[in-house]
Amino acid sequence: MSNARYRAFIAVAHHGSLSAAARALGVSQPTISTQIATLERQSQIELFHRRGYRMTLTGAGARLLSMAQKIMALEAEAEFFLRDSGQLHQGELKIGAVGPFHVIEMVAAYRARHPGMQLSIRMGNSQQVLADLERYDTDVAVLAGLYDRPELLAREYARHAIVLFAHVAHPFARRSEIALSELQGQPLLLREHGSTTRTALESVLQAAGVQPRTELEIGSREAIREAVARGLGLGAVSEAEFIPDPRFRPLRIAGDPASTTTYVYCMRERSDSLLVRSFLEAI
Repeated sequence: MSNARYRAFIAVAHHGSLSAAARALGVSQPTISTQIATLERQSQIELFHRRGYRMTLTGAGARLLSMAQKIMALEAEAEFFLRDSGQLHQGELKIGAVGPFHVIEMVAAYRARHPGMQLSIRMGNSQQVLADLERYDTDVAVLAGLYDRPELLAREYARHAIVLFAHVAHPFARRSEIALSELQGQPLLLREHGSTTRTALESVLQAAGVQPRTELEIGSREAIREAVARGLGLGAVSEAEFIPDPRFRPLRIAGDPASTTTYVYCMRERSDSLLVRSFLEAI
């Protein structure tokens, strides 16, 4: 079966309409429509639900999507190998990440080894980044925290203590370190549920029986910084992600009881692929 039909199928599945898929692939809408119709007619399986111009995958379509993405990933691997004799002088590596800090240094290391390769970075939250990896939209993913799934292979990259930061007018700002117990009753600004920083810090607080005031939940690092700047409480962040600012003073927690770990993920079945292996070796 023509790989062009798989490309059309994947594009419609991702973009939700024939017209959007055609624009993404740079072909005409009738071409996409014919490829999808041929795929369904030959297989005698309905792959999409049609609701006006919108198209969503059926159960059978969702199963095919995973297989089609694997086929396209293998095709790309074969092209890399045949074109460059396994040297990766040209091509594209797609990276998913939840934040810029570590992924930029990884990109620099990779470019030093493979200057001819193009790299793209797709940012999102943990769920989005993992979903992109599992759909083969990205080749590798950079995430804080360990996700123990049989289909994923994780490699530890770095571990960093969680530090606090206070407004310069806060009483703690005159110090460089506080005990975990001193957070009792203190206003502590938290990220949304699912944040690895929040999960790690809450775990050690609960184990120590320390209860800060946590009435305010904020969904981004930037908003946390602004809230601290307005004196609404203490912020918490991975040491690697703390950005110096004259408005703030960083505070270590004595003994560094809480930390986050950054991992690089790939699909287990792709761990031996030329593209993925080249990235893991470079970093």
